[in-house]
Amino acid sequence: MTNVFIIARKEIQEGLRNRWVLATTLLLAALALTLTFLGSAPTGNVGASALDVVIVSLSSLSIFLVPLIALLISHDAIVGEMERGTMLLLLSYPVGRWQVIAGKFAGHLAILAFATLLGYGAAAVALAASGADIDRSSFGAFASMVLSSMLLGAVFIAIGYLVSTLVRERGTAGGIAVGVWLLYVLIYDMALLGLLVVDQGRIISGGVLNVLLLANPTDAYRLLNLGAGNISALSGMGGVAENVALSPGVLIGALLLWVAVPLSAAALAFSRREL
Repeated sequence: MTNVFIIARKEIQEGLRNRWVLATTLLLAALALTLTFLGSAPTGNVGASALDVVIVSLSSLSIFLVPLIALLISHDAIVGEMERGTMLLLLSYPVGRWQVIAGKFAGHLAILAFATLLGYGAAAVALAASGADIDRSSFGAFASMVLSSMLLGAVFIAIGYLVSTLVRERGTAGGIAVGVWLLYVLIYDMALLGLLVVDQGRIISGGVLNVLLLANPTDAYRLLNLGAGNISALSGMGGVAENVALSPGVLIGALLLWVAVPLSAAALAFSRREL
């Protein structure tokens, strides 16, 4: 495991040197603070706590932004080093290829987790400093949102690694990464909505809908954070949540599976790839 930690530390140091950590932290903090102070204004009208409104806003932001950031920092993790010739140097040391994947993944996840925790945490601190009333359940939902946002980032880092191990050029990896983001964040849900409208409940039962939702990690994240309690009413997810039978444990398990499968496939593809 020492090799994994060394490689992870190397990725974190490169992230600091390339300003990735600073850029992602400032971006998430700026957007989170903006949504916090603009989005908490209507709480008196809707009868919800200010933090619940912030959770809805930040969850919606995470669905679009966190996968994009994760893919940007991971899509060239393998193919980029192979193009630069540094991968041959790295593998000349007594380190296994699976350790390279695991170490790079841990380093990139640490960068994204730090940026998410600090950026979103700044919004909670600012809201508390403003004197807003925050109850324990809302704080728990906020902590769950932050942790699940890190998990969502881990999913797309793993997908980015899989892309990076399968292609031969960084440009190709970048194009596929953009396509993956468009598919899971925009196209999939639009297609699913159109399918449900056309079907009118004739073929797609509740069980099939559950499977279709779990087939998209962003939908699992959306249901986990926006489909419970008062938050579901604020987010407009109440109707969907009532028609699916997916517990938080199932949704978290699906996200963990979305991390494990692409990452394992990336390790397997990298182990068989000729340098």
